[in-house]
Amino acid sequence: MTTFATNKRAHFDYTILENYEAGLELLGSEVKSIKTKHVSLKESFVTIHGGELYLTNAHIPLYIHAGKVPSYNPTRPRKLLVKKSEIKRLIGAIRAKGLTLVPIKLYTKRRLIKLSFGLGKGKKEIDKREKIKQREDNRDMSRAIKAK
Repeated sequence: MTTFATNKRAHFDYTILENYEAGLELLGSEVKSIKTKHVSLKESFVTIHGGELYLTNAHIPLYIHAGKVPSYNPTRPRKLLVKKSEIKRLIGAIRAKGLTLVPIKLYTKRRLIKLSFGLGKGKKEIDKREKIKQREDNRDMSRAIKAK
């Protein structure tokens, strides 16, 4: 399993409740570009249109050695391949609880490119500060134990 891109802000801005895995519908030049690690999940998100999931705003530039493709958009929405039963469950969770679908990482599974995304709840500024303070306290305690 090779990881091509991770969304570092996902766990900082959201509390991830459940993780899901989906395939992506990509062009051939996009696959080659991803495999050379020219991909960014920064500021990307998962949307629902017409009962289907789409990865929106993920930046996948055109493969360097590919010919010129007219009107290629590197941030176009890309369809996620997920079972209909999972999509229905996700739609219900989003509408009922006010949750968000957050892309976490892009990786290979055997020869296929997969996207790991999570059902997340947005964190508030207070939660982030508490987590940072807790991390610093744990670090200080481990240093004190090591010093003895």
